[in-house]
Amino acid sequence: MRVDGSCHCGFIKFEAEADPAKASICHCTDCQASTGATFRTNVPVPGKDFKLLSGDPTIYVKTAESGNKRAQAFCPKCGSPIYSTQPGDGPKESYMVRIGILNQRDQFVPKVQNWTRSAQTWLAGIGSVPKNEKGAPPPR
Repeated sequence: MRVDGSCHCGFIKFEAEADPAKASICHCTDCQASTGATFRTNVPVPGKDFKLLSGDPTIYVKTAESGNKRAQAFCPKCGSPIYSTQPGDGPKESYMVRIGILNQRDQFVPKVQNWTRSAQTWLAGIGSVPKNEKGAPPPR
């Protein structure tokens, strides 16, 4: 399906072709640390189907537990994570796009969870945590 998205501030804009059936969650500790969240949601996009429309992301190359290097792209203005890909110049085979920046994110329900050995144990009970429809209530 055709998707489009942008970082939080709108500096980085892109469009791509992505398959919602390939959406995933990653619980690895690298994803937890780099997002500041409990997990990251991703969808792979073939390199030929990813088009950057505006902005130039900043790249940070990280080394995974496996020893593999991944280029992490994020907005240099607002810090929003955009994608990861192979490091280096030139055409890319694929991009792992962050689902949260897609305008169509509600259509990308994860189909698999990876690195579950690092998943936070409290996630199993998340359904029982009280919910507020619009933010936290005022402090008392």
